[in-house]
Amino acid sequence: MGFPNKRLSVLLALSVAAMAMSGCTRIRTHQGYLVDNLLVDSIQPGTDNRASVEGTLGRPTFVSEFGQQDWYYVARDMKQLAFSNPKVAKQEIVRVQFDTAGTVTSIDKRDASAIARISPKDGSTPTLGRQRTLLQEIFGNIGAVGAAGAGGAPGSGTAN
Repeated sequence: MGFPNKRLSVLLALSVAAMAMSGCTRIRTHQGYLVDNLLVDSIQPGTDNRASVEGTLGRPTFVSEFGQQDWYYVARDMKQLAFSNPKVAKQEIVRVQFDTAGTVTSIDKRDASAIARISPKDGSTPTLGRQRTLLQEIFGNIGAVGAAGAGGAPGSGTAN
C-alpha cells in the first residue's frame, strides 16, 4: 500500500514543478520586416527606382516625413522573461534613399546602436505658469465664468 502513495506523491511533485517552470518561460517575438539580405543587396543605386524597390522589398515600414522621403524597413527581435518588460534582442533598419526623380541613391543598414534612449526626468513635464494641484485643475473654473443666466447669453431666457 505504501508504493502507490509514494508514486502519487512523486507524480504530484513533478506536476507542481512543471507548472512552476511554465511560468518562467522566455518569450521571443519578431516585429516588422523580415530582412532578406540577398534581396536588399540586389537593389542597385542609380538603376532601381521606387517601383522596383517596392516590387523587390515590398512596402516600407515607414516613409520619412521630411526631405526626399527615404524608405525605412525595420526588423526587430524582442525577448521577454515571463512578465518582465520586453527588451530589444536584435534590430536592423534598412534605409533606401531616393533622389527627386525617384531613383535609388543609396542603401544603408543600421543595428540596435541607432536606438535613441531617453529617460524622462521626474515623471513630469516642466511648464511655465502656475503650479496647480489636481483638485484646483478640476474645480478651478467654478464661479470664474459667471452665474448661469445672468449674462444674457443666447438661450439663457433673459431679454434686454
